[in-house]
Amino acid sequence: VTNNEKGVVKILKPVKKKKIKREIKILENLRGGTNIITLQAVVKDPVSRTPALVFEHVNNTDFKELYQRLTDFDIRYYLYELLKALDYCHSMGIMHRDVKPHNVMIDHENRKLRLIDWGLAEFYHPGQEYNVRVASRYFKAPELLVDYQMYDYSLDMWSLGCMLASMIFRKEPFFHGHDNYDQLVRIAKVLGTDELFEYLEKYHIQLDSRFNDILGRHSRKRWERFVHSENQQLVSGEALDFLDKLLRYDHMERLTARDAMAHPYFYPVVKDQSRLHTIVSPPLTPMMGSIPIGVVE
Repeated sequence: VTNNEKGVVKILKPVKKKKIKREIKILENLRGGTNIITLQAVVKDPVSRTPALVFEHVNNTDFKELYQRLTDFDIRYYLYELLKALDYCHSMGIMHRDVKPHNVMIDHENRKLRLIDWGLAEFYHPGQEYNVRVASRYFKAPELLVDYQMYDYSLDMWSLGCMLASMIFRKEPFFHGHDNYDQLVRIAKVLGTDELFEYLEKYHIQLDSRFNDILGRHSRKRWERFVHSENQQLVSGEALDFLDKLLRYDHMERLTARDAMAHPYFYPVVKDQSRLHTIVSPPLTPMMGSIPIGVVE
């Protein structure tokens, strides 16, 4: 970096060469994608020969501090920006597999968001079985917790749903399991055990016997139960409808990133961004002899 701009250097732990190569390949494939952290260079430590990745710098505010002061519109805005990144990587055939607040850098002053840490990301191939030891516990989708290996991009949409729930209900993390088994129990206490068994039956999934003593029986809870005086200003009918379409046991029922962006929850953001685009875009000047062109909104 020769222009004195700040950068961030990620020094990779000694892991398999294959894993390092995969992260670099994924970052190169995604370079220039909306709201995806830019890999600027790959350098090697001359002594240890350990590769280090150089990224653009984002003036991030710690999420535990930032999330407490976000308005309803802010939450919609940043989740929409995150969806742009997820829609881009999914359209490029890549699952992030570790979506969580720590990996979403937000420069609140400039309203800039970047999705970072592509170390667990992987190329998606339909019908392939993947390692379930991915994502961070509180953001792990049910398929990971029941050892279902034929997952897909919808894994990231569950994690996004967990972020949405924690932001609108001001409950971080929303599903607070003590270990991977307890994590599924926490989910079942909200989404219901009957619904869990329906899902397991549909995909012919055998539940680990360790769940026998800890799962219990739970009815599905209404999302309204999580609304109280401290968070009611962040919750709306559209927010709960959107959340309900993300936090589903059945990965095939979850909204895709593309469909999520079209949800009414984001109408205020889309309206605001199209207004800004109209202001910023200079009028198109028609060429001589051509059909006059107006400003496209």
